[in-house]
Amino acid sequence: MNPAIRKKFLQLGILFSIALLIFLFGLSSNAVEYLYSDGFYQFSSVAQRLISSLIPFALGDFLYALLVIFCLWSVFKVIKQAAGKQLSQAAILSTVLQLVNFSLILYITFKVLWGLNYSRPSISVRLGISDKVYTTKDLVLLGDFLVKKVNAAEVKRKKKKYTVTELKDQSESAYAKLALQNPFFSYRSPSVKPVMFSWLVSKTGIEGYYCPLSGEANVNMRLPYMDLPFVTAHEISHTLGIAREDEANLIGYLVSINSSDVNFQYSGYYNILRSVLFEIRMKEPEEFAQLMKKINAGTLADFKEEQEFWKQYNGDMSAYMGTALDKFLKINNQKKGTDSYQDIVLWVFNLHKQEMQAKRGKTLQP
Repeated sequence: MNPAIRKKFLQLGILFSIALLIFLFGLSSNAVEYLYSDGFYQFSSVAQRLISSLIPFALGDFLYALLVIFCLWSVFKVIKQAAGKQLSQAAILSTVLQLVNFSLILYITFKVLWGLNYSRPSISVRLGISDKVYTTKDLVLLGDFLVKKVNAAEVKRKKKKYTVTELKDQSESAYAKLALQNPFFSYRSPSVKPVMFSWLVSKTGIEGYYCPLSGEANVNMRLPYMDLPFVTAHEISHTLGIAREDEANLIGYLVSINSSDVNFQYSGYYNILRSVLFEIRMKEPEEFAQLMKKINAGTLADFKEEQEFWKQYNGDMSAYMGTALDKFLKINNQKKGTDSYQDIVLWVFNLHKQEMQAKRGKTLQP
């Protein structure tokens, strides 16, 4: 056997063994929580953010661009060799082995740097939030509760689009406030960057993302002003080891509404109200219509502005990206895929259940 091919087979065996061990380790959620999420990741993620915070642009985007260029160049070389009939059986085998090994390296890197967090227990358990199922009547009550919260915040807020530095500073302050109650919210060495290719990101329907290669929270600064605070808090939660999207929404919501900045509060209530109204519209169209009549004109204008924004940018590409994201989430222990985004409604209901019951009880008193 060709020595070069033998070497690639040896690499394959080593990489596959490491990948298999990581996969098996991920089957134990408690072990992942204790040894990885609360252990190794707490040090590695801070180190990543320390490095990336020194660079003024989104380091992760730059690394992704290099990765894409490398992949395209590799494909080009193979096509060129095939066109020139320079590919022998040994060359073909070598190329296949190289591709498999490279894929395994990407898998191992992703899992070690961040991906194992998908296997940790639900953060709702750690925060003591029940997952008791609500009724349709409960859902409408939650909608009414959030409408009142949004209306109250809308009167006080200012229509201001923060810079990425302001978003980082306000988010850091809100996380620090919650960290006094629960150390989970400790956010050390903050690193929040605007995405480099915002037009392309907007076309694919993405509001922001976390980059495992750099540890950065990346925010699409083209978003309407009312979305940016919540999206920033959401993306920062990924840097703390929250991998699942529904849980990141929960953390983003808690951070936003507990902020001392009324614009953050408004953003948190606004974004979750949107999810609640979406579900009410499907289950109780008449109640949905009644709730819409209670919403302040300013918030209704924000709904329209957001709709126009996505109509402008988001074409057919978002459907393909949505399908790809759905597959990705299911592979990483989110069996409901993108449907898990709506699980936030369940947790928000249980989070505010006692408050809603108390207010309801007062209104029922003679």
